[in-house]
Amino acid sequence: MANFFNVTLYQPLYNGLIFLMDVLPWADAGVAVILFTILIKLILFPLSKQATKTTLEMKVFEPEMNALKEKYKNNKDEQARAVMAFYKEKGINPFSGLLILIIQIPIVIALYYVFYKGGLPVVKEELLYTFVSVPTINVFFLGLINVAQKSLFLAILAGVTQYFQLRFSVPIVKAVENPSLKDDLARSMSIQMRYIMPVLTFIVAYSVSGAVALYLTTSNVFTVCQELYIRRKLKIVPAPIAK
Repeated sequence: MANFFNVTLYQPLYNGLIFLMDVLPWADAGVAVILFTILIKLILFPLSKQATKTTLEMKVFEPEMNALKEKYKNNKDEQARAVMAFYKEKGINPFSGLLILIIQIPIVIALYYVFYKGGLPVVKEELLYTFVSVPTINVFFLGLINVAQKSLFLAILAGVTQYFQLRFSVPIVKAVENPSLKDDLARSMSIQMRYIMPVLTFIVAYSVSGAVALYLTTSNVFTVCQELYIRRKLKIVPAPIAK
């Protein structure tokens, strides 16, 4: 399984990063990481777009969904049938986002390993394809930050952008009258995610290298821009951000 992962995902992505550095000799390693991350995100955009579209559509119909759930709250089987019938009527596949997420997970893991185990500025020549040359790598991002080493500034940037990405795309679940245990749990998890994930992102980014921090930062910013674009295309007004 590990060998399959290396051959189908890790090695192609690693070669892609090195190839980009080779064809863009003016770009330092930090700039190359940003461009490479954007390139991969653009390739994955059709998948991400469908997942985001499904999520936003489900948010739009949330009041109607809640009314259905309330109507059949004493009959879970009937509630499930009514909800699925509602999805079918509106042309929504509630499982499409999950499927797309599952498809993307190994790609994201492979990208993480590219930056985590890439060993910059040393290039692992044994992983390179015959048509990929070994470039001279400048590891100083904008001539200031060595992305091959830990960077407190870039790690903080990764954590901050993760916070705003979650704050924008995962609003806190609103409190309701007479909340059930499930309602309280959902609200508590949404609040904790907003603050715990940025801290975890910071820890991971600072524990590894500036290259990983740049990857995470670029990914977060791209995700926010992507959702703004999709919302605009679908003419969906963003939900107000809870304070």
